[in-house]
Amino acid sequence: MTESALEVVSQSPAETAAIGEALAGCLREGDVVLLHGDLGAGKTTLAKGIASALGIEDVVSSPSFSLVNEYDTGSAAEVPRLYHLDLYRLRVEDELASIGFDDFMAPSDGITLVEWPERASTALPERFFLVEIETVGSGSRRLRFNAIPDDEISRHRFESIRSQFRSNPE
Repeated sequence: MTESALEVVSQSPAETAAIGEALAGCLREGDVVLLHGDLGAGKTTLAKGIASALGIEDVVSSPSFSLVNEYDTGSAAEVPRLYHLDLYRLRVEDELASIGFDDFMAPSDGITLVEWPERASTALPERFFLVEIETVGSGSRRLRFNAIPDDEISRHRFESIRSQFRSNPE
């Protein structure tokens, strides 16, 4: 775990979505957030919370079959677009080029969320937020947040995320 790592426990899907909403308040254009966890861990639930906070009124679902869903955010959001990628069905990393993966790793007009990022391990950007979600009970999840790389820039940005969860027991 990096120096800036933070753990938060969620007791329900509603809490996981609320954590996503809090996280959204810390994100800005160009950010890439990697969502790592087993099937059913809550990656899409967290993504729905982020989307909700950004004013997205569309139904947010995991783009398992299309690989990418793009959403326009609400007029009050600071970023105009949310890109949601799900790489679960990716067979080989070479398929990333067919969806314009590099563009999503440096979004100039939005935020990118990536489920199953380990399927693109050699194509990931140098700077991102990693959220590892682990099932710890029937409805409970442990969310571990890391800023990569663990440098001054990341620690500074991560401080706003940490402040969102100070009141949440770890």
